[in-house]
Amino acid sequence: MNHDRSWLCVSCKLLGRLNRPVLLAMALVVLNRLPLLAEWPEFRGPSGDGHVSAASSKPLGLPLHWSETNNIKWKTAIPYKGWCTPVIMGGQVWLTTATEDGHDFFVICLDEKTGKIRFNEKVFHSDNPESLGNGASMNSYATPSSVIEPGRVYVHFGSFGTACLDTSTSKVLWKREDLPCRHYRGPASSPIGFENLLILTFDGANLQYVVALDKQTGKTVWKTDRSVAWNDENIPGQMARDGDLRKAFSTPLIVAADGKPLMLSAGAKAAYGYDPRSGRELWKVQYPDHSVAPRPLYDRGLAYIVTGFTRKELWAVKTDGEGDVTDTHVAWKVKTRVGKYASPILVDGLIYTASDESFISCLDAATGHTVWTERVGGKFIASPIYGDGRIYFPSQDGATLVIKPGRELNVLATNTLANGFMACPAASGKALFLRSKTDLYRVESSKKQTD
Repeated sequence: MNHDRSWLCVSCKLLGRLNRPVLLAMALVVLNRLPLLAEWPEFRGPSGDGHVSAASSKPLGLPLHWSETNNIKWKTAIPYKGWCTPVIMGGQVWLTTATEDGHDFFVICLDEKTGKIRFNEKVFHSDNPESLGNGASMNSYATPSSVIEPGRVYVHFGSFGTACLDTSTSKVLWKREDLPCRHYRGPASSPIGFENLLILTFDGANLQYVVALDKQTGKTVWKTDRSVAWNDENIPGQMARDGDLRKAFSTPLIVAADGKPLMLSAGAKAAYGYDPRSGRELWKVQYPDHSVAPRPLYDRGLAYIVTGFTRKELWAVKTDGEGDVTDTHVAWKVKTRVGKYASPILVDGLIYTASDESFISCLDAATGHTVWTERVGGKFIASPIYGDGRIYFPSQDGATLVIKPGRELNVLATNTLANGFMACPAASGKALFLRSKTDLYRVESSKKQTD
């Protein structure tokens, strides 16, 4: 298979080789993730890896070409500022935004068909938010994406607040404002849903932990502190004094590994494998970096983890270990042209990573060997998505590069919209939903477009 989405679909041939206990465990993971298998339920889509899921092998009909005057079904101005990805289900599009000074935090619901704003309400307020400082150009107070499932949407603004809303009435069902963290330049890690849990990540300058809330009540089910030893007390410099070396912005990914659910979570100085049901740490791999933002990937027993902001390395880590696996389970490392903001994407055994230095690189997922690296222009902050045999790379300058995956760079189109992209794309049906710095677009072609 292209990547291990064994909790989504497993071929009949593979099923025939598996014993009953493994099959049962995998089936349970499938059933527990089913509420997310529709449209665009969370950051990076139905499987959390940027792949647009299709109900059949037929193409969805996603657009290949667009501009401000072509293939735009609607364009809606979004007030204030936010970098979160829209989540989509049941004809609704939900996103968050916040005032630029960080005092007020809003939830917005749009009609998927028309783009009309149906709901726009303030859900949290902060009297004294810490300034984003020099992170204001790259982050916002509304960067974490939401999670949606039938009847409920879960919105998250880091330590400023987390809430559950009824999607039919927009009524707030519960709130949490008591989860502390000094984000220092703003929150960015998105929540994820698993079984009856909403799992949140807090990697701040002062506190670093992962916590699971009961979806029905908002109450804490488990909480796990990061276990890495910081050893930064005697490191000179402002970054160490301010807590930068303990911060991270990544979102976990839950996969089926050896027939069991495994949560991959990248933090400062280490990445972890957790049991998502209990929060128990299974293993960790240590690295000398911080402020990791990309979401991990997983395929065939390997977790692919970007290590951070300064060294910008991509590591492949075997996921069957226990304890500290730094010296035993790192299969390979790549140290050049790795994107530090945009999450990588894996298609047919190849990993594509886009950097803020205008490069896209293609790597062999099994070996880490570079297949090709090309300067394509633009700076890539938003993560790419894959659908209809194409990879879509939105850039900070507003251009979306569309390529055909393969062992050579094959650019199919470059499409430009105003104001640039910090948020990752979403998809529903044959439409793309692109959030620029100021607007949300529904991009859809009325005619079939071929490569």
